[in-house]
Amino acid sequence: MGRTSLRSREGLAGWLFITPNLILLALFLFVPIVWAAILSFQSTKGFGTPEWVGLANYSQLMADPVFWRSLGNTAIFTLATVPFELIGGLALAVLLNSVLPARGLFRTIIVLPMVISGVASGMVAVLLFYESNGLVNKVLTAIGLDPVGWQSEGGPAMMSVVIAAIWLRLGFNMIIYLAGLQGISPELYEAAKIDGASRWQQFRAITVPLVGPSTFFLLIMNVIASFQVFDIIFVMTGGGPQDSTSVLVTYAYRNGFQIREQGYGAAIGIVILLITLAFTFIQWKSNRNRDLVE
Repeated sequence: MGRTSLRSREGLAGWLFITPNLILLALFLFVPIVWAAILSFQSTKGFGTPEWVGLANYSQLMADPVFWRSLGNTAIFTLATVPFELIGGLALAVLLNSVLPARGLFRTIIVLPMVISGVASGMVAVLLFYESNGLVNKVLTAIGLDPVGWQSEGGPAMMSVVIAAIWLRLGFNMIIYLAGLQGISPELYEAAKIDGASRWQQFRAITVPLVGPSTFFLLIMNVIASFQVFDIIFVMTGGGPQDSTSVLVTYAYRNGFQIREQGYGAAIGIVILLITLAFTFIQWKSNRNRDLVE
C-alpha cells in the first residue's frame, strides 16, 4: 500500500511539473493549428460571418501558379541552404574544437547572428546587398566587376537570401556539432593515429559517424526552418521581384494579412504543416531503421 501511494504521489508530482508546459502548448500550438485547419475550409476576410466552402481553398491551391512557384522556391531554398549549413557547421565545429588561437572570439563572432532578431539581421543583409550602394556591389565595382541586380533580378535575389540564411544559421549548427564532438572520446583518435590513419581518414571514419545523431537533428531542424522561413525574405525582397523569392510562408502571409483571404492563407499554412510533418516522419523512420540495423 505504501509503495503504491508513493508511486501515485510521484506520478502526481510529475503531472504538476509538466502541466504548465502542456497548457502553453495547447494555447499557443494545438489550438491555433486546429483553428487554422477549420479556417482553411472557410472563406473570410476577418470580418463578418465566415462562409463554409469545404475544399474550395485547396482546389484553388491546385490551380494557383503562384502557389506552385512558391512551393518550388521553397524547395530550391531548402536544397541550397541545408547542405551548406550542415557542412559549414561541422567544418567550423571541427576547427574550433581544435587548438586554435582566440577560439572564444571566433565562436562569439559566428554565434552572434543567433542573438539578433531575424528582422534586424535582414536589415543588415539589406545594407550588404542593396543594389545601388550596398557594400557587396561597392566591392564588386572596386575590383572592376559589374554590380549585381540583387533586388531587380530573380536569380541574384534568391542567391542573396540564401547567403543571408546560411550566415544566420551557421552558428546554431556549429554549437550542436561542437556538443557532439566533445562527446567523442579522444582515445578513439589516439588509436587511429597509432594505426596510421590520416586526419581525413579519422574525420571520415570517426567524426562523421559519431556525430550522426547531431546531423540527424540538424537536418530535421534546418529543413523545418527552411520551409518556415519568412522574416529574412520578407525584409530583404518581400517575395520579389515578380515572385522569384516568394516562398510558402510569405505567400500565406500575403493572402492572410495583405489580400485578407484568410481562409486561403490558412490552407497554405496547413499544406506547410503537412509537408514538414511528412518529412520529419520519413527522416525519423529512416533513422530508426538504420539504428535497428546497426
